[in-house]
Amino acid sequence: MPNRLVIIPTFNEIENIEAIIKAVFDLSTDFDVLIVDDNSPDGTSAAVVRLQNEFPHRLFLETRKEKSGLGTAYIHGFKWAIARKYDYIFEMDADFSHNPTDLPRLYRACLNGADVVIGSRYKKGVNVVNWPLYRVLLSYGASLYVKMITGMRVHDPTAGFVCYKREVLENIKLDSIRFVGYAFQIEMKFRAYLRNYKIEEVSIIFRDRVKGKSKMSSSIINEAIFGVLKMKLRSMFNKERF
Repeated sequence: MPNRLVIIPTFNEIENIEAIIKAVFDLSTDFDVLIVDDNSPDGTSAAVVRLQNEFPHRLFLETRKEKSGLGTAYIHGFKWAIARKYDYIFEMDADFSHNPTDLPRLYRACLNGADVVIGSRYKKGVNVVNWPLYRVLLSYGASLYVKMITGMRVHDPTAGFVCYKREVLENIKLDSIRFVGYAFQIEMKFRAYLRNYKIEEVSIIFRDRVKGKSKMSSSIINEAIFGVLKMKLRSMFNKERF
């Protein structure tokens, strides 16, 4: 069994799910895949079940009762992976905004000594394709804001394409993670940073989804903007709980 697991959270990804799973399994480096589906009404889970007949020992499915947020989906997957002793645990979107061919690059960076490896849109300029200008400015501006507030020297703290060594996830207090939207990505990296884990970035090209609908909302943006300051203050005054 590979010691590498890719966690892909889904909600209404029927247009992408089969292609993204097969793209991971087509790589020369072996990865297992765990789909964490929030009871998608479009049949995403059923599509995964059909594919399990083709990939019975590499494809896994966890179906939750309702849509409960990106962060809780990943935490569910992290706990599943830790229980099964995967050494390298990846986050990746289902919509091909993260290219599966970059997975081995993140993995190699971990093998070379990093504890957390980020597929970074902003390590070398702005590598984003098909996003409107306002979203690029919002995302890049958020990255600068997070750097300023947290002190992390991470170019893309909101990135959702990440590889964690199992030890990192075992030592981060997953049950005390506050955020459920995109700020979840910031909090995970910040907790790794506070524990002095080695964080590295690998430059990638991020492409906006072609099929399906974006899950971005104003509440997610507000969480990322206002939550970061609260997170920093909690880390200063409640270190033993953070």
